[in-house]
Formats: sequence, C-alpha cells, structure tokens
Amino acid sequence: MAPAHETVPGTEVYGPGTFIDKQFLPVPEDARRVFEFLASSTPGFTQSKAAWDTVHFEGRPDPMVQGPIKAPVIAAALHAMTGLVANELLELREVKSVAENSVTIDTDHAGLWLGSVFTAYVNGSDLSAIARSGKLEDLFDRDFQQGFGQGISGRTTAIYQTKDPRVWYQLHGSLDANATLGSMGINPDVTFDSRQKYYDYIQQHVSKWSPDELEMHNVRQGLCGSICYTPEGWRKTEMGRRLAQHPLVNVTAETYAKPTPQVPLAKGLSDKRPLAGVKVLEMVRIIAGPQVGVTLASYGADVIRVNCSRLADLNVLQLTLNAGKRTIDLDISQAEDMKRLHELLEDVDIFVQGFRFGSLDRKGLGLRDMLDLAAKRNKGIIYVDENCYGPDGPFAERPGWQQIGDAASGSSYVMGRSQGYEDGKSVLPPLPVSDMITGLVGALGAMIGLRRRAVEGGSYHVTSSLVAADAISLEKEIGLYPPEVVQDTIKRCGFKEITPDQYVTEVLVPVIDGWKNGLPHYLDEDSKFMTTFEEPGPWGRQSILRPVAKLGAEEAAPRWTSPPVPNCYHDRAISWL
Repeated sequence: MAPAHETVPGTEVYGPGTFIDKQFLPVPEDARRVFEFLASSTPGFTQSKAAWDTVHFEGRPDPMVQGPIKAPVIAAALHAMTGLVANELLELREVKSVAENSVTIDTDHAGLWLGSVFTAYVNGSDLSAIARSGKLEDLFDRDFQQGFGQGISGRTTAIYQTKDPRVWYQLHGSLDANATLGSMGINPDVTFDSRQKYYDYIQQHVSKWSPDELEMHNVRQGLCGSICYTPEGWRKTEMGRRLAQHPLVNVTAETYAKPTPQVPLAKGLSDKRPLAGVKVLEMVRIIAGPQVGVTLASYGADVIRVNCSRLADLNVLQLTLNAGKRTIDLDISQAEDMKRLHELLEDVDIFVQGFRFGSLDRKGLGLRDMLDLAAKRNKGIIYVDENCYGPDGPFAERPGWQQIGDAASGSSYVMGRSQGYEDGKSVLPPLPVSDMITGLVGALGAMIGLRRRAVEGGSYHVTSSLVAADAISLEKEIGLYPPEVVQDTIKRCGFKEITPDQYVTEVLVPVIDGWKNGLPHYLDEDSKFMTTFEEPGPWGRQSILRPVAKLGAEEAAPRWTSPPVPNCYHDRAISWL
C-alpha cells in the first residue's frame, strides 16, 4: 500500500491554488503513492491490486530536480503504468503472464529521462559539451536551430512583464519569430551586441500591452502565447474547467463508428517485446509527438515517422527521439505523397499526430477519416492526438508548445515563486516536463487502446495535452515540496538561478551540469542508465538514455534495436516490417 499523504495550502509560499506536502516522502515511496493515484483514476487501466503489487520502485530518496514540482515522481509513476500494460500485452501474446512478471522503475532514471533529449553521446562526446563548443550544427545538414533563429529571434520565446506589473506573459516565436514580432509592431531586424539587450528591447514593447490584449492579439493572429496563470487562476478559466473534466490518460472507445472485430496480438514472433508486430505511423515534430513513437518503438513497435523536409524542426532532437524508428519525407500537399501516405495507413494500428488540433481533418486525416478507413478494412485503429489544450473547449485549436503548457497551467508561476520572485514574475521549469510527460501519456494511452482493441474490438481515440501534463503536478493529491527541500536540492546539485529571459536549452544545460555534480557518473556514457548501439548510426557511435521500465521477462524488456536517424532518412518506398 502507498504511504499516507497530507498537504497544507501553499498560497503564501507558491501562490493561490497550490498545496505543499505536510511531510516529505522519499522519492520511491512517493512514486508508489502517485502510481496508485494515477492508476485508480485512469479509465481502462487495470484496477487489480495484485497487478499493482507487481510494480516496484527503487532509487535515491532525495529529489533531483530544481523547484517544488515533482516531475520525476510523475514520470516514474507513468513509466510504471506503461510497464504494467506491457505485461498485459505480453500475456495476450502468450509470452508471459502478468502474475509471473514484474515492473521495476528506478526513480533516478525517470528523473534523468525528463532531460534525456540532451544526454546523448555522439562519438564519445556528450551533447552538452558539443553544444558549448559551438559544433552542434556540424552534426546536421541543416541548421539545428532552424526556425528558432539567433539574435532577436532567440529572445522572442521568453517570459515578459505586461502592462499589469503583477502579470507576466509567455511570448513564443514558434517556428517563425519574425511573424510574431512583426504582428506586434516590433522590428525583427534590429541588432544588438548581447542577448540581454534583445530581451530588454522586446520587454519595452510588451510592457505596453495588457495581459488580455496580448492574449486576444495572439488568438486573432493564430499565434502562440499564454498568460502566466496561478494554478488557481488557470482552474477558474473556462478552458481550465473543460480540461479538468478529462482524465490525464484520456482513452475513449469510438463506439459510434462501425463496429470492427477484435485484433489479436501477434504470437510466436522471435521478437518477444510487447508491441512486436504493431505498426505505428507518426506525423509529429519537436518533442511531445516524437516521444510517443520512441516509447512505442522501445516496446517493439515498428514506427515510421513521416516528416516534410520543407517544414522546420529542431533537428538536435533527432539524436534521441528517432531511436528505433524509420523516417521518410512526404509532403501531403502533393498528390503522389498523399497517395503514398494512404498506402501506409492501410495496415497501420496506431496513428500519432502532433499538429494543431483539427488541422489534419482538413487534409482528410482526422479521427473520423481514420474511423472510415477502419470500417472499410474491418480493423480498428488507435488515433493519438497530441496537442496543447486538450480535446475540447474554447482553446482546443490554439497552437502550443511546452512553454505554453508551463505558463497556462501555473507551473511557470510556481517556479518563479519557488525562487523568491514576487508579483507574478515567472520562469520556466528546469526541464521540458510537459513535452516529455505528454509524449509518455500518449504512448500509455495508445497501449491501453491496443489492449482494448485486442480484447473488445473497435477503435480508440487518445488525447494527450501539454497543459494537462503540467497541471497534474499541481493537484492537491500530488503535492509540492516544501521550500527547505527545494533549497536542499539546489545546494546538493549546485543548480543556478532561472530567469524569465531564458530559452528551454539555456535552462536545461545547467540542469545537466547540476546532475553531473550531484549525481556523479549517472550520465557517463558507460552508466547503467545509458545504452550504446552496437552498429554505428548516421552520426557515428551513438549512446542514449535507455528505456526507464524494466520488465521481469528480460527477453521482452523495452529496448531500441536500431540507432536514431535523421528525419526523412529512409526511402519513401519502405514497407512495414
């Protein structure tokens, strides 16, 4: 049984709508408690206490991430849930019964996983060292900062004080910072000799706008951005209320569609991993969407990632998020490429899309289109929507990024308060938590849908959102660490102050440095948490963080059988394995 848990209101410490743990629980014990909370509140997840008892948590007792938010605890709990569903799938494949199998989660490993996009090694050099040397771009044919830019573009995505000095706003340049700046009357061509001057220049303009003016401007222009809400403030919005009506792991049976029969999982395959034989097609960019597919690939799925070479992406992420995948170049605005996509869709089991909610509907690739396909082939499909604000509500079709989830949910506000900032001054959480958790939730939902299709038949819709991935950590049932615990973690790892002007990577790299100080050798290339691919990849010898979950059936344990590859790497004529 999970240990007892009590919280006290944290209004005076972290702001309205926050809850602080009354008593500190060691991280593995807390992960067990949160696992049981999430398991009990997830529709379609087993409620068998005997099955829950096959899950074990281990690791150091102390927190490892800057700030009061328990992101590693949430991550550990969700990885445990994927492991338990994986064991159920193994039972359906007659590889091993759940009663005989187990799941083990190292909570330190789960914490490192949150920063795994920057823990890779290439030819013996770790990514943070390569980045500091200025040689990261040399790894790619195209600029790894493509779409994000340097100069003023690099400061467009930051948190700014508005005309109301108590309210800060997350501005976002998305993949075209000039469009964002130009729409606000800010000259994108100015040049300064420091990042701070670019930030100050934009701040002068943003301070002329009220929070609501900024919000409405971005809605009208179809741009990213969000007020940095308090947790209570977000919950009181209509969008917050609508999102709260849905579970974090949101899987729905599309019962209105034409019924399709059960689809048994493949048996007798040489690959004993749970998802062997499962076909996944993903149309995604950046982190959250690709994290869905890379998780499924580790469990054995055949994942084909579709990209369009004329669309920008943050190419450095390919070094981890394309592990175990094949990648092809298709431009669905071209008839031949759309035809090729539909050929692949004929046999697909799981379709993952990470574009703006509803945008693929206009291309004939929406949920209802896929349900029609499922009916024609008489085989159900699992459709995974990864977006910012959830499946419905007034903001459902708004674009969003990790930083938007952080700002809207209240995470950025809470992080600011944890550093002693007042009057709403907000900063990013230290890791791309909402991206990583959103991807993990999407993968977990897909696995639940796959299991249900095998047992019940039908098609399933999974939605996974950035704001929900952040908001769960701020719930009373989860709790926040007290200030003394936060300060002890900062001291132990030597974490640096986070400021509103920083971009994600500028926050992330110092966290990696802090782990190297506070967790010696955890991120060495030969660490027990790392895996090195036997065959060199396109970039040479590659090592990345191994999958978090360990299964009792060793032959079925999650792993990647091929190294990461660049986007658009394989011949478009590839077929399913």
